[in-house]
Amino acid sequence: MHPADIKIEEYSYELPNERIAKYPLAERDASKLLIYKDEAISESNYRNISEHIPGNTLMVFNQTKVVQARLKFQKETGGVIEVFCLEPHEQYPDVQTAMQKTHKVWWNCIVGGASKWKHGLVLKQLINDFALSAMIVERNDGSFTIELEWGNEKSFAEVLHLAGKVPLPPYLHRDAEQSDEERYQTVYAKNEGSVAAPTAGLHFTDEVLTSLKQKNIETAFVDLHVGAGTFMPVKSETIEGHTMHAEWISADVAFLQKLIEYSDKSVVAVGTTTMRTLESLYWIGVKLHNNVSINFDGYAVTQWEPYELSAAIDITTSINAILQYLSHNNLSRLTTRTQILIAPPYKPQIIKGLVTNFHQPNSTLLLLVASITGNSWKEIYQHALDTNYRFLSYGDGCLLWI
Repeated sequence: MHPADIKIEEYSYELPNERIAKYPLAERDASKLLIYKDEAISESNYRNISEHIPGNTLMVFNQTKVVQARLKFQKETGGVIEVFCLEPHEQYPDVQTAMQKTHKVWWNCIVGGASKWKHGLVLKQLINDFALSAMIVERNDGSFTIELEWGNEKSFAEVLHLAGKVPLPPYLHRDAEQSDEERYQTVYAKNEGSVAAPTAGLHFTDEVLTSLKQKNIETAFVDLHVGAGTFMPVKSETIEGHTMHAEWISADVAFLQKLIEYSDKSVVAVGTTTMRTLESLYWIGVKLHNNVSINFDGYAVTQWEPYELSAAIDITTSINAILQYLSHNNLSRLTTRTQILIAPPYKPQIIKGLVTNFHQPNSTLLLLVASITGNSWKEIYQHALDTNYRFLSYGDGCLLWI
């Protein structure tokens, strides 16, 4: 069966509103952890996650940093326009380059109240000792290209920190509070670029990371800058009608070499975004090995390619193909975009386990979970509902073994 034929109604369940965690627990690592292994379910918590992962395992984390992507501008008439910064304009080679721009930047945005924003009207917001202005450059399909200008040497990342609000998921139905600036961010967040947190990582503390190290569990980091498309519901009856959102990924040579070192051992992805990154790297390597054309400036992996290409090479051969490409082009890091859609009957090529939260019904994230657990996702989610697990971004999580 091709995933395009999947009916999304088969990946639905009843999620009562009161089971959605509106706020995080007081302590990050106090969240419950459901463990699915060998078709059996057991329970623990994040504080003790190292007890459930064998030594000599590589755990991979997404070190992206959430930017305060919601900007509000007030018109002279009093009306409020909200600009939600999605991703940099295509003129920039990657997210990091755009984030470090000074004076002005072009960004693709969703605009709340767009009908009240006349073309040519410049909106302004005063921030401390400078003003941030916004002007529509062009209207796109479902979004706008906005020119944001502030006229000083501050980077756009700094401007967002000063002017923006935390982009909480829409299903929380509340405004961001000051506490969210810390809690909707992992403790190891490093590179700005996400408009949604890689939420599986929110449960990890320095103490938990230390406990992993003490058990000889290696940790490593990649970047996938999470886009708002992660919350996009599947509106079509089958997956064939759903266009998967694309996101920026980045991995350096040292990480790729580490991946080869653990190719015959166990790799655990912390979060669906990390899994998407790792599996995308495998298919990029397959394409390079097979001399398949790759558009690194566009989508290095499109949503259906994993089902059209043959997974006939091992991890080492695949990753070595990427290393050879980087060496040939004098690059120390691979940066590109992926549109990969992971759904049954996809078989993970790199990971042996996944740490993740509990996801929305009818979502591509639930399809990804089913690629690991098969139909057992229903049993897992029902158990979580029956035993008072908290769901979605600020909720509890699970460790799923293949």
